[in-house]
Amino acid sequence: MKKTLLAEFTVRPGSVEHVAGLVKEYSRHVREEPGNLAFEVYTKESDPLAFWIFEVYEDEAAFQAHLAAPYGAPFNAELQPLITEKESVLTFLSPLDVVQGSGRS
Repeated sequence: MKKTLLAEFTVRPGSVEHVAGLVKEYSRHVREEPGNLAFEVYTKESDPLAFWIFEVYEDEAAFQAHLAAPYGAPFNAELQPLITEKESVLTFLSPLDVVQGSGRS
């Protein structure tokens, strides 16, 4: 089963360009992982300091491989002092089975 999550963090004022560069470089590595299906970076329109990263991995094993990748710890270490949270806040998502054509929303 796919492993899907949303990683969120808030950038400290004055650090957006630095963080955007870090995330851009990090995303290149993650997207090359064999089990990565999506790594999409967003900011809130109403709050450009709020970063949201939507991630999808083939399965739990692919996600664990992602966590063990050698570039993850250095990225997080450099990111930590630039964000307001202690670390990225991870929200794991489950798919909702929706019946097509039922006429309900």
